Amino acid sequence: MAYDYTPFPYTPPPGLTHAEPRHRVVIVGAGPIGLAMAVDLALQGIATVVLDDNNVVSVGSRAICWAKRSLEICDRLGIGERMLAKGVTWKVGRNFHKGDQVYAFDLQPDMGFKYPAFINLQQYYVEQYLIDRAREFSDLIDLRFLNKVIAHTDCGDHVKLEVSTPDGDYPLEAEYYIACDGAGSPTRERMQLALDGQTFDENFLIVDVEMETSPFGDHTTPERWFWFAPPFHSGQSALLHKQPDNIYRIDLQLGPDTDPKEEATEAKVRPRITAIVGDAPFRIDWMSVYRFRCARLNRFVHNRVIFAGDSAHVVSPFGARGGNGGIQDVDNLGWKLALVLQGKASPALLESYNEERVEAADENMFNSACATNFMTPRSSIERLFRDQVLALAARHPFARKLINSGRLSQPCVLSGSSLQTSGPAPLSPGHALLDAPLTGRAGPAWLVTETQGRFTLVTANDQPLPDITGIERIGIDQAESCYPCFADSEGCFKARYGTAHIYLFRPDGHVCAVFDTPDVDAIVTAHNRAMGATQ
Repeated sequence: MAYDYTPFPYTPPPGLTHAEPRHRVVIVGAGPIGLAMAVDLALQGIATVVLDDNNVVSVGSRAICWAKRSLEICDRLGIGERMLAKGVTWKVGRNFHKGDQVYAFDLQPDMGFKYPAFINLQQYYVEQYLIDRAREFSDLIDLRFLNKVIAHTDCGDHVKLEVSTPDGDYPLEAEYYIACDGAGSPTRERMQLALDGQTFDENFLIVDVEMETSPFGDHTTPERWFWFAPPFHSGQSALLHKQPDNIYRIDLQLGPDTDPKEEATEAKVRPRITAIVGDAPFRIDWMSVYRFRCARLNRFVHNRVIFAGDSAHVVSPFGARGGNGGIQDVDNLGWKLALVLQGKASPALLESYNEERVEAADENMFNSACATNFMTPRSSIERLFRDQVLALAARHPFARKLINSGRLSQPCVLSGSSLQTSGPAPLSPGHALLDAPLTGRAGPAWLVTETQGRFTLVTANDQPLPDITGIERIGIDQAESCYPCFADSEGCFKARYGTAHIYLFRPDGHVCAVFDTPDVDAIVTAHNRAMGATQ
């Protein structure tokens, strides 16, 4: 295989020989969501134990499309630039009907962002980078491979766990238990919690193919190509992406009546790939057959047990909303749980994680389900509508807006959240920040790097920002002051935010309030509300 799946070492945990002290946080699952959660909390001084029943990264590419917002979050976690350097950058998508292109789109036509609209990078690389990063916090992150949670009990003020290892079982206690144990979550099963939603009848084949010759033909810049009823796969749909290491992801719709075990064999798959790439030599790196679901838990917070990522919600992969949604779960939960554990906020703040990420999951499920329904019409009328839209789109721009091969991941707008303070502005409360290039004393900088991870006031007007406990300050094109000031080197900040407002950003980069003047009382009130205060 293209990737070296070297096992991580197993170390007998201390709980096998003596009782361990109660831990602040136990994270179950060392996939990208669990590992990102551990790193996020470590950056805020919170120690975690990460338990995983395996000892290798995920086999196969799995989640590959990482959106700009996820890359910005990973920048804060310390792996964004490494992901960008390895990943395949793309922003153009093309939709085809049969053999003809009907529509092309550019996901990021504007410049002035540190990260591109999307990169393609196999999940195993992301996990490896997060493990490398976690090992930089040896005093705060305790990674335990081949440690399988076999039971847990919520005791009100803590959670008791029973953990199985190659050397026997041992007990563990934690103030909070974060379930990042995937779509088949054993935690969820033990608690008898249902994922409610929609299961689609269609089976899809996902194949990673290693080949030196690009199947994109003369197109040298990586793109996303999606076919409706392609000539090489009659009556179905197909998706093509490039990944690092000359690996290409090919998704093929198989229909509802296919046998997944039979289809996921080289004898069946090889002719399908040859129909796409012709005589070009290739090697099958990984393959799997899926039947997709769009579903979520009713609640993500169950007292001291909190669900994140696929354990809380699942979507079809068309739109890249699974892994990206999970990373945004981490971004939303990390700062809130840290404030609670540090005694700076009430445990009630965690209810806002449930509130905001359930809303985001519903948005992702809606978009994912709409894409899957457009791609796999359930009736002759739906198929007629789909085919007429595709026929019109080649000549009429209005029809292109109706094509749905996956509305690609965007951060959820939290304007209705109880933590927000409403107010009009070019970027209104609830929206995730829009990056901008800046220049400071140390040279070039980025807004996303300077603001994330803490409450921050930012403005480009000439009013000095007040000094308020718990809030950082950044001036744009202001005279040098007692807080960091940057030049709007390319004018992007003023174009995106204007000069009339003062913005208060949450640690997860969402605007939580805007102000016309540096009114200390108004800012303190908004800050308190964003930390879960009810008054």
